[in-house]
Amino acid sequence: MATLMSIVNPIRSLNPKYLLRPSSSFHFHFRHRPHPHLRRYTVAASFSDQSSSSTIDTNNPLLQNFVFPPFDVIDASHVRPGMRALLNKLDDELTELEKTVEPSWSKLTEPLERIVDRLSVVWGAVNHLKAVKDNSELRSAIEEVQPEQITFGLKLDQSKPIYNAFKAIRESPEWETLSDARKRIVESSIKDAVLSGISLEDDDREEFNKIQQELAKLSKRFGENVLDATKKFEKLITDKKEIEGLPPTALGLAAQIALSKGHENATAENGPWMITLDAPSFMSVMQHAKNRALREEIYRAYVTRASSGDLDNTPIIDQILKLRLAKAKLLGYNNYAELSMAKKMATVDKAEELLEKLRSASWDAAVQDMEELKQFSKSQGAPEADELTYWDITFWSERLRESKYDINEEELRPYFSLPKVMDGLFNLVKMLFDIDVVPADGLAPVWNTDVKFYCIKDSSGTPISYFYFDPYSRPSEKRGGAWMGEVVARSRVSSHDKTSVRLPVAHMVCNQMPPVGDKPSLMTFREVETVFHEFGHALQHMLTKQDEGLVAGIRGIEWDAVELPSQFMENWCYHRDTLMSIAKHYETGESLPEEIYQKLLAARTFRAGTVSLRQLKFSALDLELHSKYVPGGPESIYDVDQRVGKKFQLIPPLPEDRFLCGFSHIFAGGYAAGYYSYKWAEVLSADAFSAFEDAGLNDDKALRETGYRFRETVLALGGGKDPLEVFIEFRGREPSPEPLLRHNGLLQTTA
Repeated sequence: MATLMSIVNPIRSLNPKYLLRPSSSFHFHFRHRPHPHLRRYTVAASFSDQSSSSTIDTNNPLLQNFVFPPFDVIDASHVRPGMRALLNKLDDELTELEKTVEPSWSKLTEPLERIVDRLSVVWGAVNHLKAVKDNSELRSAIEEVQPEQITFGLKLDQSKPIYNAFKAIRESPEWETLSDARKRIVESSIKDAVLSGISLEDDDREEFNKIQQELAKLSKRFGENVLDATKKFEKLITDKKEIEGLPPTALGLAAQIALSKGHENATAENGPWMITLDAPSFMSVMQHAKNRALREEIYRAYVTRASSGDLDNTPIIDQILKLRLAKAKLLGYNNYAELSMAKKMATVDKAEELLEKLRSASWDAAVQDMEELKQFSKSQGAPEADELTYWDITFWSERLRESKYDINEEELRPYFSLPKVMDGLFNLVKMLFDIDVVPADGLAPVWNTDVKFYCIKDSSGTPISYFYFDPYSRPSEKRGGAWMGEVVARSRVSSHDKTSVRLPVAHMVCNQMPPVGDKPSLMTFREVETVFHEFGHALQHMLTKQDEGLVAGIRGIEWDAVELPSQFMENWCYHRDTLMSIAKHYETGESLPEEIYQKLLAARTFRAGTVSLRQLKFSALDLELHSKYVPGGPESIYDVDQRVGKKFQLIPPLPEDRFLCGFSHIFAGGYAAGYYSYKWAEVLSADAFSAFEDAGLNDDKALRETGYRFRETVLALGGGKDPLEVFIEFRGREPSPEPLLRHNGLLQTTA
């Protein structure tokens, strides 16, 4: 069971394979059983008819007993009164539970789940809106009530009567009769209470609680600074020569941004054009702009985001690291990395061992990549060929890819229109997992007209889950990257009619290029992979068969196992039948030519050593900062970045590189001392996919059988079973890193 603190705070995640790809993310939140025949949301008396000294304003949308959150009407004015009324009510319920608690499932875990769930659903909805529809009023409302929410969370996590009742269950004769899932809930609730400071003496506990409050505040400010710094940068270009090389889609987007900023006559053809640090705009310059000075300017702006003036994250990082270390020491750990690993599959040593193994497998390949890039840029007459640096590498890599595989990412866009990609994805999961994904627009309120709503049905046509999909970039109000979040989890206790289960609901958020003019959203192949990645997270949330709400779906899964389904789904982007079903030209309907498919396949391992080292560097830097770095000591965080960089980067980092100031995963998300999880889970996901390769990727019957096994284990069991046991149940053995190295072309394929 995740602690209340980890459930109700957004947890960031990423599919971070590519050069300079901005962060994407994944976070937990929770809510109520959707009945297909119900209207958009219902107000039920049940929320206010339990005995409570607090009165509830049922006109406030946050306090209605909704089936789907009323995202269309919640605004900043509801947050303060709504959250305060809810916290008062839940505080009364907690007091009542502590008085009446008994060491039995129905008298302890069920009432506890109701409290945790209600708070996480409502607070989750508020924080979700901040991520997709940010404004200053919402920010200040959240900032004001966040300390109260954390205070309540700590009170719940540090409740002695609840902790003692869980310990009594573990020591009772009833223990042996509990299911695996219930045992996991009891054991992790005890561990979570200890990690939440329950065993600390009064002064230490007060200090611990102060640290928790301060860390939440700092993380929130860190994320806001990154968003504001990204938003703040704008470069207006009026001379087309300056942006030579940018493809039509990028010019269309740049003109569209200029239009939105008041340049009324902006057109793709004649400008003016506006470049921003938002992913689609930033990446198009790095990959395609022939103007080296422009690439340098945009790159430097990107790697120094949030590192100066009012938005400088440097003191925030120092303070976060200092407080995390203090928190770890209070709990008896040597450093924060040890504390972080207490709830993961790996240990610090095991994580470092994996990173070193992958580093040594990637290094020579990366050296070769760099040599090849230098030779190629020299052959193209590039004056910078002997001194390639960060703003050259993405550009020349793209040219090399084009020349080597005759693949131009931009020329492929017309083959990947969003509607076709979604159709192909939905057909794939129907074949593998025997489910139907059907549009359900209008059933649930949405926060923006671009948001789509879907229902997932099983083979008998019965709804089993729902999800929202918000695909397009909106730099003025929406956080960058891509993420999957929980709206409500599957739960027997929280079911609407008390006889069945509440169905899970997810949201999936991306940041790709919006439709321009009458063209649909045309995607790069990387964006296609991102959609598959986030849908993998969503499937684990939505296809769970776990009825215990505290470990259903993605809840309670060890952090370093949670990327398994997402990274697993990316493999299908290279599966011939799947890709060919997606890749249809949006105007002519013609399929992607076979030779281009073969080239995409060949290009899959393009610069794999370089890509691998980049991810390993982030992982190693994260572990170094959280295990060995001494805040306030002789080294600064940037000294550490430079030192770690030497071991993982062929070109030393720029002296002024301030990438850490935008590293939201570890400073504003759930990946602190956990970024290695991507590589750890990639080992699991590549090995899981190799089961489908062994079965035969062209054999639909074998794929269905293997898909059924994957669904019944990895996707169904949630946090109710140890992830290693779940993997062994699916694969028949422990995981091996060999399939990952093979997929990445870093291991010679055995005959």
